[in-house]
Amino acid sequence: MAKRIRVDIPGQKPYDIVIERGLLERLGTDAAEFGLDGRVIVGTNTTLAPLYGQQLVTRLPDAGISYMEDGEEYKNLDTISRFYDQFLKQGADRHTTVVALGGGVVGDAVGFAAASFMRGVRFVQAPTSLLAMVDSSVGGKVGVDLPQGKNLVGAFKQPEVVLIDPDVLETLPKEQWRCGMGEIVKHGFIADEGLLDEKLHRKKYAEDLVARAVQVKVNVVEEDPYEHSVRAYLNLGHTFGHAIEQVTQYEWMHGDAVGFGLMAAATLSHDLGMIDEDLVKRVRQVLAEAELPRYIRDIDPGAIWDAMTTDKKWKNGVSRFVLLEGMNRPTIVEGIERDKVVKVLESLKR
Repeated sequence: MAKRIRVDIPGQKPYDIVIERGLLERLGTDAAEFGLDGRVIVGTNTTLAPLYGQQLVTRLPDAGISYMEDGEEYKNLDTISRFYDQFLKQGADRHTTVVALGGGVVGDAVGFAAASFMRGVRFVQAPTSLLAMVDSSVGGKVGVDLPQGKNLVGAFKQPEVVLIDPDVLETLPKEQWRCGMGEIVKHGFIADEGLLDEKLHRKKYAEDLVARAVQVKVNVVEEDPYEHSVRAYLNLGHTFGHAIEQVTQYEWMHGDAVGFGLMAAATLSHDLGMIDEDLVKRVRQVLAEAELPRYIRDIDPGAIWDAMTTDKKWKNGVSRFVLLEGMNRPTIVEGIERDKVVKVLESLKR
């Protein structure tokens, strides 16, 4: 039984997030239902192309395939240029629909290519990782990285539809499931405490887990589609996390970095007198249950701070963190000094 969550953003065409087991296979007979009966280009990566990409191209009535290398290090402007070349070779025009089939890196990069190719073509998200299902495929943010920082080039590009098939999670590696849990527990701390229940964190409950986490993001995105206010709450843990990704040259996966970022944000919140020790312990416990990092070893806290200074959430060089005032009470705090942040990071070295 398909679950449908409607995303209704003022001034934009509403679209559905469809969560259904076997959905990718069903597209072969129901392409028109999702607007995929015309010319389609499936954008994916070299790993997923033989697993799911070629099958999807074969099922659709008029489809070609374009792909990028697999990995965050390829989420850059060179890859976008190559997508443009491939789109043209595949015969894409302004009426073509581009489908992003893959995890968050693919969704971000293919989405940005779709947003900018011929000033924007129809775009569909088909996330294949837990992380992409509950986070990057929802809300319309697309973009790529620069050497100076993550997601510094991008656009808002709402999809026509988001197609989530939980069956693809059966082949998802354990570390990728863990990474998705980083975003899910973040949603639990900012809005839905029920998502922190360890009993839900199993693949057999994937449909309900994904639907519940997606609903948190949809609620926020509908209220603040262009991140002028409360949408920034979705960045809890991300200022720390993005900096760690950059400093380690993306050896840390995004979900792991966000997991540690939650620990750092909770510790900083406590040090500033905003929350009590019990909530810090709760964050530590939930991260441990999800097997997410709570500590760093060989990463220089000063280097993490330096990487934060290019964070796009900062304003006029002033630090800006999403912290907690309590369970499901996120807030934004500006102007926190370097010494306080470095002290937190030093306390979390093991």
